[in-house]
Amino acid sequence: MPDKIKITILEDGTIKLEADKISQANHVSAEAFMREIKKLAGGPVTITKAAHAEHGHSHSHGQDAHQH
Repeated sequence: MPDKIKITILEDGTIKLEADKISQANHVSAEAFMREIKKLAGGPVTITKAAHAEHGHSHSHGQDAHQH
């Protein structure tokens, strides 16, 4: 199954990104894409773990910390 990131722009202008499992091969580029969206959009960022996620972990890359 291909890796997917769903992008939704809500009525209040919030940009919502949703991703299921991202393969190891695409993980770094997916993170870079999400960092670029964050930088361009500005404002606060909220990261929520999906209820159906099998497991989660936190890590950081330089100044950017996030959860999966």
